[in-house]
Parts: sequence; structure tokens; C-alpha cells
Amino acid sequence: MNLTEDLESALDIRWAQADHIRSDPVRRLTGPGMLWDLTGAVVDVHFENIESERLSTLWQSQARRVLDALDWQDEKVAFRPFQGGATLAISAPQDQLYSAVFAVQTAWHFCVADLLSMESQPFDRMISDLKGVMAREVNPALRGLMAAAALHDLDILVDDDEISIGHGTGSRSWSIDSLPAPNEIAWSELHDVPLAFITGTNGKTTTTRLCAAIARLAGNVVGQTSTDVVQVGDDILDRGDYSGPAGARLALRDRRVEMACLEVARGGILRRGLATRRARVAVVTNIAKDHLGEYGITTLAELAQAKFAVARTLSADGVLVLNADDLNIVDASKNVTATICWFSLDATAPQIAQSRALGQPCAYLQDDALVFSTGTGETWTIALKDVPITLSGVAKHNTRNALAAICACAALGISAEVIQTGLSTFVSDPKNNPGRFNEFLFNGARVIVDFAHNAHSIAAVCDTMALMPAKRRFLMLSQPGDHSDQVINEVTTTALKFRPDLIVAAEIADHLRGRMPGEIPEIIRSSAIFAGFSARDILTAGSPSLGAKLILEQIQPDDLVLLLVLSDRDAVFQTLEEI
Repeated sequence: MNLTEDLESALDIRWAQADHIRSDPVRRLTGPGMLWDLTGAVVDVHFENIESERLSTLWQSQARRVLDALDWQDEKVAFRPFQGGATLAISAPQDQLYSAVFAVQTAWHFCVADLLSMESQPFDRMISDLKGVMAREVNPALRGLMAAAALHDLDILVDDDEISIGHGTGSRSWSIDSLPAPNEIAWSELHDVPLAFITGTNGKTTTTRLCAAIARLAGNVVGQTSTDVVQVGDDILDRGDYSGPAGARLALRDRRVEMACLEVARGGILRRGLATRRARVAVVTNIAKDHLGEYGITTLAELAQAKFAVARTLSADGVLVLNADDLNIVDASKNVTATICWFSLDATAPQIAQSRALGQPCAYLQDDALVFSTGTGETWTIALKDVPITLSGVAKHNTRNALAAICACAALGISAEVIQTGLSTFVSDPKNNPGRFNEFLFNGARVIVDFAHNAHSIAAVCDTMALMPAKRRFLMLSQPGDHSDQVINEVTTTALKFRPDLIVAAEIADHLRGRMPGEIPEIIRSSAIFAGFSARDILTAGSPSLGAKLILEQIQPDDLVLLLVLSDRDAVFQTLEEI
């Protein structure tokens, strides 16, 4: 058993159980997140018939009592209420995060004992056990390097196995067990690289890929992370969902990287926090309903707060790129002090008008062209017809993604000429932007494959395709099992705006997540029938690739097909190539 595994199981702290009080697993916060820019530990608790104010007072008291007993007097306590529960957190030193988990569990033990009027474990004994874990976890060498990196104004990335100082070409990495002394490091050889964090409910993958493509055209070796891969230049380091801090560290530690474009998903922010505090740019594309009810996020305002954690990562000269067309983003922006670069489809939007009046950079749509106002009284434009992913402006969601990329790349220091070239050469095909509005011509019909899986993203795709002429329309829809019946119904109803003549509801066998086989397709089928579609025009398939094949065997010239593919994308691409 290594040290990490030993620390994870070092203590077994329990508390009294009751039906009206439930807690999720405690998780470590390894970087800036929704609550603050501190490291520490956090837990989401759920309760009924307990006043939030009472629990807040109790948590503040018990957590402070534990922290003071551990000689962590300078550490902070946080309490964030949400519908049906609260998020409880403490801050802690970077080298004491497993101990911080036990500290949260200890404080929660005493909270529950008080709430249920039950006897607790002896406080002194629990603190003594916890101090024993702290003594095993403490890493003075890491603390010394963190202090030295701060003095040299350099980023430091830390995980259980490795630490690194600087980014990319200016980085060096060491095993956590054999760290050098600060005077053994050639500090002049270390530096950070320009990097952008891109988040939002939808559009973040396309925006990340577009920014990375533009950065490569500028002559940079680009580190890129997304829900698909970690990539450096043309080399794919690993495949999988790397939209969290692990992916960011993997990319930023590659000594070839000269610039980084990193996708950031809600889950990574809430589970662990972000990997760095040195971003040059942070982008929030939009806020829409998705994954509500997880990690204490129950409203769009709370989701916006979570996404805006990227603002905490900005360096002193950093820029926050925001969508002026999203009311949740506009509202959340009132709580940030960062420099904002707004983008909008409306040249007269208040945020655009104000930015231009104050001489601040912004981007907007005007007269069938994307316009970037540099903030110095100059502007440059590119016609919508010259930006392939916008479909000459028909694809409004990708028009916004292009505007976001313009702002981000300008803030990264990339020239107007390179940005324009990148916009005009980036196409949404399976190579450059897999799973995002990928178009195929098949038997004289147009086939669109898209990853859209929530109502907001599906509405964007369907609004675009509703404007495309078609003899007949075919729709394949699939959903993961952890979506509620209500969400699946909402998604189905939204997808029906495509006005399909035939619907195929596909099973995703590896995403059942507790559902019975056939249950999700039946919900989709029932929702479509309730919306007025005939049962004979609704088919089911055992997988997205089988559903795609079922449709492709029937289509004729001038038909239009929308395949909404969540997890079986490569198999669907292969089906398109084989039939």
C-alpha cells in the first residue's frame, strides 16, 4: 500500500444515521473552485426539517473548534445553503488535504450528534488520531517549494504523485517523494505559458478546439484538453474525459507546450477545483440546465456561480470572456472584478455599447460579419460566409462560439490576421471537431452527427437544421440513464422541433446507470406519442450505431438526418463509412 492509499483509509470516522439527514462523500479541493480559491475539503449534506440557519451556526462552531484544535487557526470555514441541503467546507494547507477530509468528517460527526441529541465520540481522542494522520501527511519540502515558486511569481501544480513548477516549455517536474531544495532549482529556466480556460454548459468543446486551431496557426505548440483527449501538437497523450484538473496538469507538464487551451467542465470544478491560478483568459460560453441536482447545484444561478470559478484562476492581467446574450452570465458578472471582454450577436447589446464607449475590447455580429473592437478605437471584421462553422450565420450557436474564440485568442496575444485565417479554415468535421455538427453526404441526403444531449444544445442544433430544406426528416435520439424522466421528456420534446418524419429511439447500453434495458427508449417513444407523433413512425434500436444504420438504409436524395449521438460516436462514423 502506498502513502496515498494509506492516508485515504487512515481513519474510519462515523456519525449517527437518520432518515432526514444524509451526506455525500467528502472530497478534496485541490485548487480554485466555486466557493473560493483555497485548497481544503468539502462535503454536500442533505436534510429535511432542519433550519439552514441552525445548521450554519452549528457547522461554523464545530468546524472552527476542530480547526483550532489542529492549530489551523488561519484556515477558513464555508457554508453554502442550497435547496434541500448545504455545502460545508474548510480550507487547509496543500500538503494536508487527506487530513482535511478527516477534519470535515470529524466536524460533521459532532454536528450530527448535536442535531440528533446523541452522544458523540471523545473530542480529544478524535483530534489526537487526526493529528497522527497530519504528521504522516505533512511535506515540508513541498511547502518550501510552494513558497519559493510564489516568490519567483511562478505557478506550481501539485497532485498525489508529482509536482511541477512553471508550464510547458518553462516547466520542470519532480516526484512528490524526492523534491529538490529551492536553491537547487534553476529558476531562470522556468516560466508559465499563456493559457485559456473555456467553460460553459454548451459550446465549450468547439470553442476550445477552435482556439487551439488558431493558436497552432500562430506557430505555437498547443496543449489542449477536452472531454475527448489530452493533446499536445498533433500527439494525443490520452483519450477520455480530461476536462478536469488532471487533464490540465498532464498538458501543462509537457515541455513542448507553448500555449494551452483547456476545456473545463462543471464536474471537475465542483469535485476538485481548477489546476492553476495563472490563466491569461477564462471563457464562459453560456449557462443552461444540465446536471442540476448534483453537488448541491439546483438552480441556474448556482450553476453560473460554479462556472464562474474560472474567474478565480485569472492572473493579474487576465481577461474574462463572457456571453452578453446570456442573462445568467450577465447577472453573475456583477460579482466579479476581473477585466471583461463581452461578445454578443447583437451589436446594440448594453454590454457591447458600454465596452465600446469605454474603449474596452469586445466582439459582436453586425451586417453579416463578425466584428472585433480592439479597445483602441480600431475594429476588424470577417464575413459570416467566410467562417464555415457558422453556416453563413444559420448556426447561431457556432456564431457565438466563433465570437468567444475571437475574444479569447486576442487576449492570448494572437494577431487579427491569424485569428481570421483560423476562423476561415476551421471546419466542423470528424477530424477537427468530432461530434459537433459533423455533416456527411449519404445517398444524396445530408446527415448531421452531433453530441448534443441536453435541451439547450439540442435546441441550438434543431433551430439550425429547421432552416435546412428537406424532402423528409429523420431523427435518432439517445439519452443516458441518470437523466430523470422529466429531463428525457424535455429533451425529446425539444428534439421534435426538428419536425422528423421518422424517429429512432436508441439504447446506450453502457450508460444505463441503474435503468432497465429498453426503459430509456420507451420514455422517448412515449414522449413523442404524447407530443402527437404516430407510434408507427417511432422505432427503437439497441445502440446508436444500429439506430443510425436503421435510418441510413431508408434515406433517399434530399432527405435530412439528425443523429444525436452521446457515447457511440466512432461506431456511428464507421457505420456511415461502411454502408
